[in-house]
This record gives sequence, structure tokens and C-alpha cells, in this order.
Amino acid sequence: MTNPKPDLKLIFSLVIVGLVWGTTYLGIRVAVESIPPWFITSIRQGIAALLVLGILLYKKQLSWIGWSNLKFQLIPSLLMIVIANGFTTIAEQTLPSGLTSIMSALSPVIIFIGGILFGIEKPRLKGFIGVLLGFLGVVFIFRNGLEDILDPNYKTGMLFLSIAILSWSAGTVYSKKHTHKSSNIALNLFYQFSISSIIQFALAFIFSSDTDISTWSLRSVSAVLYLAIFGSVLAFFCYYYALKRVTVLQVSILNYINIVIAVFLGWLILDEIITIDFIIATALIILGVFIINYKKR
Repeated sequence: MTNPKPDLKLIFSLVIVGLVWGTTYLGIRVAVESIPPWFITSIRQGIAALLVLGILLYKKQLSWIGWSNLKFQLIPSLLMIVIANGFTTIAEQTLPSGLTSIMSALSPVIIFIGGILFGIEKPRLKGFIGVLLGFLGVVFIFRNGLEDILDPNYKTGMLFLSIAILSWSAGTVYSKKHTHKSSNIALNLFYQFSISSIIQFALAFIFSSDTDISTWSLRSVSAVLYLAIFGSVLAFFCYYYALKRVTVLQVSILNYINIVIAVFLGWLILDEIITIDFIIATALIILGVFIINYKKR
């Protein structure tokens, strides 16, 4: 009996999600240096919507998805893009990157529990062990900054980030549960990006109406373009492709890989120091991912 051929598109999608979303921590930090958060997210999703629109027009696939499917796209758009993406961007104005990473590592844990509660994930011991090892790996990297969680100066940022994590987790579980109801990922993303961009533009003018565009640096604008092209269009397309083919836990566990990549980029670009703690933590995270994905032949 021959082994089935590996799904190269799936492998590519998982690699892209891990790599690209690992860089968005850095991209958002650069963007918020001179651009208000809601303008960052609204412009990011607006550009993403236009790019996907171009793809749909080129393939002659642009169409009305119907009110029923629009409802399905509205919920992940609000949960994962408007709230999760928007609130994370706001939180990164004040929170240290280490604390943001520790908190973000809770997402796979919440998704694992939510998946069990909604019947899309089986309560397996190896899933729990894998998630726990990954989370411990992240905590190990940033253990010296754990006291920041109780810092009253970070209270507002922690609140926004906590809501963002819960919202992203809920959106992921919802998307997995309903992902079979529509096959055109690009068309769905066009509506998601469009809806979220309109809402975020309104929020931008409500909360940052006196912003001066002339103060926006080229560095920050370039970061927004990167977030739109790679963080939104490419990564979200790959994310939904993978979500159709593997369990919600297997996709969410990529969050741990994102954090490792973010720390590595801090060393590569920002001259941050990589310690033995990082190497040990990386081993724990990889072991957790391996346990979750291991299958006996």
C-alpha cells in the first residue's frame, strides 16, 4: 500500500501563515509609531479588499454571495478583523512585545476548549499536552516579564488585548464550523475585508478625527502596506485554505510558531539578544506541535 502524496498546497499555506503572521507583531509596532491604530487597520483592510477585488475581476468571479452567506462572512469579519485585529493594534501602542506574545499564546488554549464545547474538536489528551507544552514554551521565553501582567500602567492595553484574543478565538471556531458552506475563499475575503474596512474607517474618524497625515512616516506607511498585502491577503487566504483541511487546533497551534519567528526577527532586525531560554522554549514549542500533529502509521 502506497502512502498518499502530501498536500503541497496545505503545507505551503501552513508555512505562510506561520511565517507571515510571525512578522505582523513587528509590522504593527512599526505602523503605530506615527499612524493612529484605527487608520492602520482600516487602510490595511481597504487595500486588501481592493487587491482581492482585482483578483476576482481578473478571474471573472466577482458576484453577490447572497444574504445567507453574507451573514456568515459578517461574523468572522467583525470578530477576527474589526475587533481582534483592531484591538491588538491599539494594545501594541502601550504593551511590551513580550507581554503581548505571552497573552497571544492563550489563543490556542481558548480555541482548543471552544472547539471541544462546539463539537469540532475531540477532547484528546495529546491535544491538551501539545497546547500546554507550547504555552509553557512561550512563557519560558518571556518569564522575566511576567510581572508586567500586574503592572497598572498596562491595564488598558491588557483589556484591549484580552478582548482581541477572545474575539479571534471565537471567530476561528465559528469559521471552522461554517467553512464548508462556501468554497470561494477569495470572494468571501473580499466581503470580509470590505465590511471591516468600512467599519474601521468610521471608528478612525470617530476616535482620531484630528489626525495629521503629514506626520505619518514612510516607515509606518510601508509597514501598513506590508500588513495589507502579506498579513491580510496572503495570510488570510492561506489560513482559510488550511482551516478547511485540518483541525482548528492544528491551525491555531501556529500561533506558537508565530511567536518564535517574532523573537527571531527581533534578533535579526532589532539586534535583540537570543538567550538559551529562547532555544529551550523553541524546543518545547516544536515538541508541542509535533505531539498534536503526530499520527501512527
